[in-house]
Amino acid sequence: MDFATRITRYPLPIDQTRADSVSGLFSTLPAPVQKLIAGVAGTSPYLAGLLEREAEWLPGALEQDDVVARETAGFEELDAADLGPALRRAKRRVALFTALADLGGVWSLEQVTGALSDLADRAVDLGLRVHVAQELRRGKLPESTADAGGIFALAMGKGGAKELNYSSDIDLIVLYDDSAYASGDQHEARAALIRATRKMAATLSDVTEHGYVFRTDLRLRPDASVTPVCISASAALGYYEAEGRTWERAAFIKARAAAGDIAAGQRFLHELRPFVWRKHLDFAAIQDAHDMRLRIRDHKGLGGRLEVPGHNMKLGQGGIREIEFFTQTRQLIAGGRDPDLRQRDTVGGLAALASKGWIPEEVAQELTAHYREHREIEHRIQMVNDAQTHNLPKDPEGLSVIAAMMGESDAGAWANQLKTRLERVHELTESFFAPGERRERPELSDEAQGIIARWQSYPAMRSNRAREIFQRVEPELLSRMARLGHMDEALAHFDNFLAGLPAGVQLFSLFDANPQLIDLIVDICGTAPELAKHLSRYPAVLDAVLAGSFFAPWPGMRALREELEQAMQSALTAVDGGYERALDAARRWAHEWHFRIGVHHLRGLIDADEAGLEYADLAHACLAAMMPMTAAEFSRRHGSPPGQGAVVLGMGSLGARQLNADSDLDLIVIYDADGAEGSDGPKPLAPRPYYARLTQAMITAISAPTAEGRLYEVDMRLRPSGRQGPVATSVQSFENYQMTEAWTWEHLALTRARVVATTGEAASGLAERVEALRLQVLAERGGDTRVMPDLAAMRHRIFAAKAPDGEWEAKIGPGRLQDIDLIAQSCALRAGDAARGTIAQLRAGRRAGIFARDTADELSSAYRFLWRLHASARLLTEKPVDFDAIGSGGQEFLLRECGCKDARELRERLDSATSRAAALIGAELPAESASAK
Repeated sequence: MDFATRITRYPLPIDQTRADSVSGLFSTLPAPVQKLIAGVAGTSPYLAGLLEREAEWLPGALEQDDVVARETAGFEELDAADLGPALRRAKRRVALFTALADLGGVWSLEQVTGALSDLADRAVDLGLRVHVAQELRRGKLPESTADAGGIFALAMGKGGAKELNYSSDIDLIVLYDDSAYASGDQHEARAALIRATRKMAATLSDVTEHGYVFRTDLRLRPDASVTPVCISASAALGYYEAEGRTWERAAFIKARAAAGDIAAGQRFLHELRPFVWRKHLDFAAIQDAHDMRLRIRDHKGLGGRLEVPGHNMKLGQGGIREIEFFTQTRQLIAGGRDPDLRQRDTVGGLAALASKGWIPEEVAQELTAHYREHREIEHRIQMVNDAQTHNLPKDPEGLSVIAAMMGESDAGAWANQLKTRLERVHELTESFFAPGERRERPELSDEAQGIIARWQSYPAMRSNRAREIFQRVEPELLSRMARLGHMDEALAHFDNFLAGLPAGVQLFSLFDANPQLIDLIVDICGTAPELAKHLSRYPAVLDAVLAGSFFAPWPGMRALREELEQAMQSALTAVDGGYERALDAARRWAHEWHFRIGVHHLRGLIDADEAGLEYADLAHACLAAMMPMTAAEFSRRHGSPPGQGAVVLGMGSLGARQLNADSDLDLIVIYDADGAEGSDGPKPLAPRPYYARLTQAMITAISAPTAEGRLYEVDMRLRPSGRQGPVATSVQSFENYQMTEAWTWEHLALTRARVVATTGEAASGLAERVEALRLQVLAERGGDTRVMPDLAAMRHRIFAAKAPDGEWEAKIGPGRLQDIDLIAQSCALRAGDAARGTIAQLRAGRRAGIFARDTADELSSAYRFLWRLHASARLLTEKPVDFDAIGSGGQEFLLRECGCKDARELRERLDSATSRAAALIGAELPAESASAK
């Protein structure tokens, strides 16, 4: 379809004489094109001049759209003297063609800004290359194999996003790849590339008899007041890592390698990603952006009453910059976690934010429509006289011209509509940035006032900024606590939480921007102080609450493992990455999921049984993802695992897939050297020390505290021979031990064993062998007549060594969880059944005729009740439950989880369940214990 057919709108000619004069030059063109040209000439003196100057060129140019490529073809062959005039001619023609396509409705906003941006890229690239070549010919630049001598230009701002205006400056940061030159050549190369950069800028921005190409601004470079116009990439990286500020991070959202050595530019931007995109949700960026907006308004005097005449469409209220700041700040907040949000252009950024749930879809669509309209108006302002301005005319005639270029004949009605749009944009964006009005504190008890008085001395309040943000948050926080009905109690828990925070700015900013999180923290502090303690140690876990999937269904172990593997791999291969960074990434990831399970349990989204399974899935995923990575890291020094590799057995509650919020991990490592004499690495090891040291490396990876905390405590005492045995056992030794030396309690423990990790795919066969061996041991040793006498003796020793820990103890003691676990394990052992979970093992006992149906059912019912009490209590406190000390919030949670209306009923149910379970278990045991081997 040709240009004339695609025209959909025409500017209204304001100066009819000029319109008629210019359109007369194009009498051979189709009528729609003549009408468009008349309107353009009548409203824009600048474009009228271009039309007259390019009257011979234009008819042929309208036959195709790729105006930039056509008008700059062959420019690579030009020398420096000829390039400047050629680029100026190309700029006139591209600007004229683009303006006609724009005003005629032939091109979209993206096509308009894209053509202008493509021309800028092409001009900068040609300018750099011609002057770098000149330095080479003069012998001033050392030889290099790098493209364009390693110099590259980053397009920033609108140029980087391909959003250039007709009269835009182009903001560039020019750097060079210092690795392209030998150390002895660095000074000479730097001086030559600085000269080439200056000459490139002059080629583009000097005003000559031919005009100019683009005004070129190089002031966005690092520390522009003291650095030359071109610096090395390594110096720039050092600056951003040490001194970079939020506005510079925001600027790099749009940064794009646009000219020169593009590959070097892309490498630089890749290395800069940790500076721009923070690993945690960065809500402190909101305050930075808000402060920046206010400074711009004050500096430009744009904070007064909104009026259309003279209004600045870029920086004024409701203008383009507010939409850009709104978009970029949200991208900064979450783009470190979600690469899909890292869109350079504003429209693409809004769409990405909406698709990920960061802003409502209708808000994104409305702001996108306003943004397009604002940009079109901005373009028309600049078209009139090729003026670098964003201000609407102040006089009615000037406004009539802009309205006409927008296709509106009634300038007054158009101005009223624009004012409504500006007010709406301001309304949508200001509420995100500007702090709301401070609420008054609720009435406080003397005790509460005493608690609050000491907050200013806490580490979280050490900075002025933290105190300022918290002052906005505090009234809302206290008001919501007051509604709990036990404010002093909740406040005391919050005080413990606040005292444990190492810093406050990020978290307080998070609360300030997301009031719904205040409800969550109040809920946690009012109910589960142990969860609050977890939160104070790892406050970054609140990031996950806002990440969009926090309340989604549980993904399952396999999906968790894949997600963790991806997170660790990204940390491992990042520019500043490595094995330690991968371990930190695993800790951050696991802490978030651990917190998620606790919150879901606390809020009744899952019950204790589901929480137990989810905690187990999480631990399983951590081990399954981390063991292969630890093995790979170990292999770098000592070679691949000799033989078939190793497997990790999860024992106890992990094997039974029933952990609580405070569980540690019982593990056994089994390897198969398969006849290998040793490993094949730079520092080879024999199989036994190899797997022993690999096991220690795995334990360290899981349990060692790092800057991100620890994952789990690890207990290896269930391995053969306990503390006296090696930390890793060969499969042959394990089989022999289980068949000839193991004690009854070890066979009972084996009923719960589950392979949870391997050193890699090569160990999959070993995993199958270990599971087959487990079943073989159960089948062959379960019929031993000593099983029940030994169990009775073991039970007696346990009860003698440790009495129930408080009146609400659910785990240790006759008829409690551990007691039921042991009798259930004996069922699986005696039946030779593969079941691992307690309830499943009790069913196995019933199927095998070991238990009567009623006995199995009663024990199962007691176990479920006791588990709910125990698992819920571990979420509240790591200490023995003191019903009074956990407060009314904790009491309500326990009662809800256990299905009781008050403490008395809970007490009666606990006594009844444990006494009945103890009696049922006792009836199954021999009257006299035998010695346990």
